[in-house]
Amino acid sequence: MKKLILVILALIICPASFAQEIKKISLQEALDIAVKNNIDFKASQMNIDIAKNKVKESNRLQNPEINTFFNMGDIGIGNPQMTGVSEKIEIAKRDARKKLAQSNLELTKHNLEYTEFDLKMDVREAYVNLVAAKEILIVLEQRRKLLNDLLAIAKKRVAAGEVEEIDVIQTEIALNQLVIQVNTQKTNVKSAMFEFNKVINADNQNLVKYDAEDENFSDKEDFIALLSPKPLSKLPPFESIAQNSLKNRYDIKIAQQEIDVAKKNLIYVSRQRIPDIEFQGGYGFMTQGMSEKGAYTSGAYAGANIVNIPLFYSYRPEIENAKMQVNQAELKYISTENKAINDLHSAYEKFVTAKLNLNYYNDYLLKNSLELIKVAKKNYAEGKSSLTTLIVMEQSYRSIAAGYTYALADYYKCWIEFLREVNAENFDLNEESL
Repeated sequence: MKKLILVILALIICPASFAQEIKKISLQEALDIAVKNNIDFKASQMNIDIAKNKVKESNRLQNPEINTFFNMGDIGIGNPQMTGVSEKIEIAKRDARKKLAQSNLELTKHNLEYTEFDLKMDVREAYVNLVAAKEILIVLEQRRKLLNDLLAIAKKRVAAGEVEEIDVIQTEIALNQLVIQVNTQKTNVKSAMFEFNKVINADNQNLVKYDAEDENFSDKEDFIALLSPKPLSKLPPFESIAQNSLKNRYDIKIAQQEIDVAKKNLIYVSRQRIPDIEFQGGYGFMTQGMSEKGAYTSGAYAGANIVNIPLFYSYRPEIENAKMQVNQAELKYISTENKAINDLHSAYEKFVTAKLNLNYYNDYLLKNSLELIKVAKKNYAEGKSSLTTLIVMEQSYRSIAAGYTYALADYYKCWIEFLREVNAENFDLNEESL
């Protein structure tokens, strides 16, 4: 009995202990949390320290060698015993190796900047997807409320003998179909929340689950919360945007830096052909028994060798590969620039279209459809129209309301895609249009 009680208590307490706190955050807070705590980004940041250590490694001097030479037996008579140090000096290699490592460090910094920017864009997109999913759920819930109101009206009119029972059945069928849509959308909201937390990927020990604030999503006057311009903002011509974008795009900067890395690698590889010099020096002595003079004799020695003479191997394959890597990097740069122009043009056109569609919803569809459903509902309550007509009107209105939500989500997503292509986290349309 005591064991059974303990098991029951454990089942009750354990789920509570693993319960996650749900914390609503703004988009800006989500961006800050992701940059500060994202596990993958933290791992990427370590590449900077690794690259810095490689710069130090490339600047290294060769370690010295301790040499000793002893003659044994009769052969040692008249010959000195020697011990000393040798040191190899690299000629024209150390500086080239260091410059290559420094160029790789700059490349790593550019890659980290791009990673951070890409992370922020992913957070923006996941945030918009979440608030859009929640807004669609709100639209469906509002439709369910309207259908419940219609069901109440239909039942009242049936009880008064004004309409047939089929009006009630028809409304109940529409309501039951809507319940399925609501349940599906609730799952979509949960999925979007999981994806949002996956993108943030916060390294925290508090089992916090983040949720997006959604109060401002359908507010036609406030786009600041989602860090987006108002749909009535004037868009600069494509040519001016493209010109500035090509100067600032991370992928183009990375491609340029890869050319620099390849060129410095070619210099470093080519200098492997240059021989190195090895200096030697030390102490030599002969003991009394080994000395021809019969007395202890000592002195010093010095020497030099030329090593790594490219006589049998001239590093030709390495040099040829390094040249081809330079050509590859230059071709990649041209390709990156060409693709950037096309991607930017595509994102620009999509944003222009999304902007037009959203403004059309704001100027015409929403206002007219809202007035239409009010009139249709009043007419049915007064017996001036049929239920079928009202349901058709209701479905049309909710379709337009849902369409507006999708158009708004598409506007935000197209803006994010546009930001990705201009490679600017804070792109001011007003400044660009000046």
